[in-house]
Amino acid sequence: MQSFKPVENICAHLNAFHAYADDPARAVEANHYCAHVNEDVRQCLLYDSAEKNARLIGIEYMISPRIYDSLPQEERRLWHSHVYEVKSGMLIMPNTIVPEAAWDMAEKREMEQVVTLYGKVYHLWQTNKGHKVPLGEPKLMTSFIADGQLDFDRVAERDKKFGTDYKHKRQSRADIPSPDIHPDADAAWSRTLGRDNRNSTAELRFETC
Repeated sequence: MQSFKPVENICAHLNAFHAYADDPARAVEANHYCAHVNEDVRQCLLYDSAEKNARLIGIEYMISPRIYDSLPQEERRLWHSHVYEVKSGMLIMPNTIVPEAAWDMAEKREMEQVVTLYGKVYHLWQTNKGHKVPLGEPKLMTSFIADGQLDFDRVAERDKKFGTDYKHKRQSRADIPSPDIHPDADAAWSRTLGRDNRNSTAELRFETC
């Protein structure tokens, strides 16, 4: 039998929404299957669903602030923060078998770590556009960073699939400290809205998978 050690190292399933860095009004749901490379680096395979026939649509790397701060400025601008994803309740760790109270505690511990990390995401396959195979160049993605940038009715629809509630999670995560975000991160929103207006709303075009 063959060995599948790299994928056997996957230890977390996360779900959130990404925006296209060159057009942040476009939003896509992504299921992340993540492994720890070391204490400073995580790597995630991204799928368009959590089903057996899910298609691999991208990859995400997550790094600690220590590593992020050591990168050149141009590289730092390719990375995004996770503070809003965590604090808004958008980012979840879907649960299927563990009692809810115990799972909430485990998920919150995970969120306390992820909130500090920076992510770099490329989507390779735009299944949301009906592409039968990956077409064109990889697309740099980013996270949402403020209210009004993502239609949370879509998050509520996602919640129905996984039996969760972003509003409850937003409340339960209120005591998670929000780390300072490096000014070079989330550059896609700086280009779109201006550095001083990163909290402004944007007209959203949500794309389903």
